[in-house]
Amino acid sequence: HVQLVESGGGSVQAGGSLRLSCAASGYTYSSYCMGWYRQATGKEREAVATIETSGIADYGDSVRGRFTISNDNTKNIVYLQMNSLKPEDTAMYYCAAAYGGACDLLPQTYNYWGQGTQVTVS
Repeated sequence: HVQLVESGGGSVQAGGSLRLSCAASGYTYSSYCMGWYRQATGKEREAVATIETSGIADYGDSVRGRFTISNDNTKNIVYLQMNSLKPEDTAMYYCAAAYGGACDLLPQTYNYWGQGTQVTVS
């Protein structure tokens, strides 16, 4: 059973930065797809970024150029560096994982989800 634990959320002023972490534990595979999603109050879940084992990444249009996803395969951790934060980035951020298969931004790709970490930008 795979467990994902997010950390690093908090409150920050517009223009600031935060780095989120997602630690995977349990039965993990050598090949994976890890993603970050967010959901603001009253809005639908939105894809933020995804990364595969090799480090190839993709981003949602609203964060491209401001956010960077990276991975540390030795520690089974995926990071989301968020720069130039805007109030519209305020949301609960969720980490997701999938093992095997194609890696993309579609939420149905992912089998495992974390509990989320709140990011508030004022």
